[in-house]
Order: sequence, then C-alpha cells, then structure tokens
Amino acid sequence: MEVMAMYQISPDQVILFTWHFITINATLVYTWLIMGLLVFGSVIVTRNLSTDRTMSRWQNLLEVIVGGIRSEIRDVVREDVDVYFTFIGTLFLFILASNIFTFIPGYVAPTSSLTTTATLAILVFFAVPIYGIAKQGILEYLKEYFRPIFIFFPFHVMGELSRTLALAVRLFGNLMSHEKVIAILLAVTPLFFPVVMQVLGLLIGLIQAYIFAVLAMVYIASATQSHEEMEHTKQQN
Repeated sequence: MEVMAMYQISPDQVILFTWHFITINATLVYTWLIMGLLVFGSVIVTRNLSTDRTMSRWQNLLEVIVGGIRSEIRDVVREDVDVYFTFIGTLFLFILASNIFTFIPGYVAPTSSLTTTATLAILVFFAVPIYGIAKQGILEYLKEYFRPIFIFFPFHVMGELSRTLALAVRLFGNLMSHEKVIAILLAVTPLFFPVVMQVLGLLIGLIQAYIFAVLAMVYIASATQSHEEMEHTKQQN
C-alpha cells in the first residue's frame, strides 16, 4: 500500500475494499483509525486523573495541551473559553494526530485528502453562524452582512465562501505536497535526507494544525463580536 500511495494524488484513490456501491478507501480507514486513537487515548488518560502533585506523565501532557489550547482561544476571544474549547480543541487534536503519524510506513494522512480538509472547512463554515447567532441573536448577526451599507451583502457572502475554500486548500496543499516530496526522496535517496524531511514534516504537521485551529477561532470570534464591540476593541488597541 505504501508503494501505491506514492503514486496517488490523494488517499481517496487508494481503494482498499469495494462491495456493490460501498467503497472503502485509505482516507476513510485512517480517519476512523485517528478517531479511534483519540477516543481510546482520552479514555485511558482521563480515567485516573489526579489533583495531587504527583501525577502521571500522560496527565501532565494532557494538561499542557489543554492549557495551551485554552490560552490560544483566550487570546482571540478573551472570554467564554469553555464555549469554544470543545470544537476548536477537537479540530486541533484531529489534525495534529492525523499529521504526526506520517513517519509510519504505509500510513497516509487523511488530511492530505481534499475530501477531509474540505469537510473540516465546512464544519468551520457552519460553526461561524451557529456561534454568531447564539451570541448575538439572528437579527443582530444578519445585520453584519449589510454593513456598512446593504450593497456589501454579496461581498460578505463571497468572503465567507472564499475563506472556507482557502482553509480547505491550504491544509490539503501543504500536507499533500509534503507527502509527495517525501515519497520522491525515499525513491531517490532512501537514507539520511528523507529522515530529516520526516522530522521537518512532523513540525509542519504541528504548525498546520495550529494555523487551522487559530484561523477557525478568528472566524468564529469575528462572528460572535458585534460591530460595536469590534470598534471598541480597535479603539483600545
């Protein structure tokens, strides 16, 4: 399967099982695998949580991750961290977990599939109005599309669609291009240099997960803050 993946544009094209209209490809399998690992890992780490000074290394790692995510959310919205933590934290952890296993032979990151990245971007697309309406109310939220005057409505809509497309394509392009470069280097120079690229790939995977989560939070924050709140924040800065 590793050899096949080297010549595929997307893991969607690596077909593992077909039966009538049912098709199971590498993207589905590795997505389910990552989801299972996250669920299993969260159960294992949280089943014996301790408030003492002596705690497990896994709990320490979990607290560092949770604290880091909460800190980043707080820097963007400065309030209601718990409201956004579940969604933003899940996005970050899924993308990070998808990316960090690329050093395993045969593994194909589901985030190197445009189907996966588009789905994640669509989730953000729907999360923005959901959080915005929940915070401001539907009328106040819709008013933002007609500011400063009503003729700007189509431009606001195009902006929403374009940034959703940008989210999907940015993550897909960075991860897909990295995997293809690694595949080529493994074929040409199968010793030292690909190892360096794999380490660099782990760093890229972390950065891409961070960027996607932060952008999602920024988009949501822009929808949850009213026009007056944004103007007040600008004046303070």
